[in-house]
Amino acid sequence: MKKRAPLPQEPKPVSLPPEPTRRDFLALAGSGLFIFFPAEAPAESQEPSRLPARQGYPTDFNAYLHIAPDNRVTCLVGKVELGQGNMTALAQLAAEELDVPLDAVEMVMGDTDRCPWDMGTFGSLSIRAFGPVLRGAAAEARAVLLQMAAEHLAQPVAQLQVKDGVVTGGGKSVTYGELVQGRRIERHLEKAPWKPVRSFNIIGKPARRKDALAKVTGKALYAGDVVLPGMLRARIARPPAHGVHFSVGTAGASKIEGARVVADGDMAAALHEHRESAEQALDAFERLSEQLKPGVNEKTIFEHLLKNSPPPQMVAEAGNLAEGEKLSSSVLERTYLNAYVAHATMETHSAIAQVESGKATVWAGTQTPFGLKQQVAQALGMAPENVRVIATYVGGGFGGKSASRQAVEAARLSKATGKPVQVVWDRAEEFFYDTFRPAAVVKIRTGMSGVGRMVMWDYTVYCAGDREAKQFYDIPHQRTLSAGGWGGQPGSLHPFAVGPWRGPSVNTNTFARESQVDILAVQAGVDPLEFRLRHITDPRLRGVLDAAAKQFGWKPGRAHQGRGSGVACALYLGSYVATMAEVTVDRATGHVQVQRVVAAEDHGLTVNPDGARQQMEGSVMMGLGYTLSEGVRFNGGQVLDHNFDSYQIPRFSWLPQIETVLIDDPETPSAGCGEPPIVTMGAVIANAIADAAGVRMLELPMTPARILESLKKGG
Repeated sequence: MKKRAPLPQEPKPVSLPPEPTRRDFLALAGSGLFIFFPAEAPAESQEPSRLPARQGYPTDFNAYLHIAPDNRVTCLVGKVELGQGNMTALAQLAAEELDVPLDAVEMVMGDTDRCPWDMGTFGSLSIRAFGPVLRGAAAEARAVLLQMAAEHLAQPVAQLQVKDGVVTGGGKSVTYGELVQGRRIERHLEKAPWKPVRSFNIIGKPARRKDALAKVTGKALYAGDVVLPGMLRARIARPPAHGVHFSVGTAGASKIEGARVVADGDMAAALHEHRESAEQALDAFERLSEQLKPGVNEKTIFEHLLKNSPPPQMVAEAGNLAEGEKLSSSVLERTYLNAYVAHATMETHSAIAQVESGKATVWAGTQTPFGLKQQVAQALGMAPENVRVIATYVGGGFGGKSASRQAVEAARLSKATGKPVQVVWDRAEEFFYDTFRPAAVVKIRTGMSGVGRMVMWDYTVYCAGDREAKQFYDIPHQRTLSAGGWGGQPGSLHPFAVGPWRGPSVNTNTFARESQVDILAVQAGVDPLEFRLRHITDPRLRGVLDAAAKQFGWKPGRAHQGRGSGVACALYLGSYVATMAEVTVDRATGHVQVQRVVAAEDHGLTVNPDGARQQMEGSVMMGLGYTLSEGVRFNGGQVLDHNFDSYQIPRFSWLPQIETVLIDDPETPSAGCGEPPIVTMGAVIANAIADAAGVRMLELPMTPARILESLKKGG
């Protein structure tokens, strides 16, 4: 076979200058002010004090700021940019407390040599938990700089003013850069005051995203864009199903000119400088596997989970269920189901690794660069300090890129070949190795008094986890149980790996709870919004419901004329959200068109209102997927969905009118804003469908076929 000329569409090698290690960076940075700060502040506190390291964190400082002689600020954090706007919001926090322009702050994120350790980017922790730490560090830096300026200007600190990184007093001024030029100063303060809300100039104001220009011009670097000289593309033999033993014969690959084969333990791979040739070599592999055996599938999985889940554990309890039963004039029992759901990110798992001279450098699309560092070190038998992970931009994560198998594969292959190796999964690999949101079952038994009050609530969730399963409605006699969480490896309970999926546990628990409450409201003959408000005393939860109703123009009444409205509310890790939706249902086809969605959210202090609204809108749109179409098809460990031809994610034609309402609550510490609105989507659409068509859907996704079947059965 003749050697093929490079394809024109293949990217040219990217110039990647060597970066210093953190130790080298401190030694080589020259002049500048370094402020070190601790691992993480507790979410429930915004006290500007130096805090002890929490369990699991090193006693070393978690991150640092560098103020250069030119007055620019480099902020190095272990978090990564997944598209959620962390790069901008964290820069706003630093710029606000330092009193520098936002454009003067450069963010370096997720580089394990340059940035201190971080647990990962998930669970809305970046602003909720790490944000207070960053604000405290920036406030401390400003306080130290003011002390230095007071000495330089011969003025008391109280007489100084700061604007845009320039300190003025006594008719003279000095920049931060001038204060630190020619020397590096390391000072610590036990406490430094934070700016009061009334003095904010940057926090709480809309800000243009720092990654916007790079992304719209195509200059943003994702893992699949990194190309090194001499790099090989790898294609790896995969089993036909999870839990199936298979073997690979690689002799046929030798017919492909330039192809290399690596057989390393449990991995057999074909490598070539061109991906298409690597694919041809992979196709030449001979594969033998044991015969696939029928197993549970998407229809029988729920019975399997109920039979095999661990014993339920108590989550919360109040009153006495037997007493609640006596007080109940009617009792309602329902079972709610949800399917496995894929993350279905636009960017598949991608990485490139270069192993040479006893060291490894990995560029990866990952949510957990420091966790990946340990994985690579273990896989290669290296000391962790010899492994560097550089997190590129990530094209969607949602919890699915917390695991980074592709990067470990690239590192192993690079060590075996002595060449840089790129591993980019195709869509079938992405579905096969994705950690799905678990299929789950929720059983609820509720009792209502003769005056339309909920008096008894018995709730058990199987396999979704207990996050936000605890009841927040005012019900005197209640119990919440949980049997099994949202994580697990193949064969433990699920036929494949399951893990966190945007708002883990809470999507399942909210769908079941808010559907059950809606049914009770109908039985009581009470408007579903009014019914909820009767059972809520929490002022913040009432606040988001009132705000959503005002924006939506909520009107009581249920007509079942093909168009209907629904309401649902939820708590999510300190955030409060209420959602209302209007839908139309085609009774001839079962098709649902979501016409309008209003989401109101109170997450405390909003750092970037534009970013928060973008995240809310994204949650609403993504939520339509698990609500109306997304459910993984499988047979035992064999995943039957390989691409978007069978696994349908939301499309542009689905886009409803989305309206967001942010509750102004700046004195309350920030909670997450990226995940809360998604957790209500299943319930709010189910409730709107019930209003429009008079049928109650108890299983997600609510596909046209399921809706049509329910309509034929009369609800």
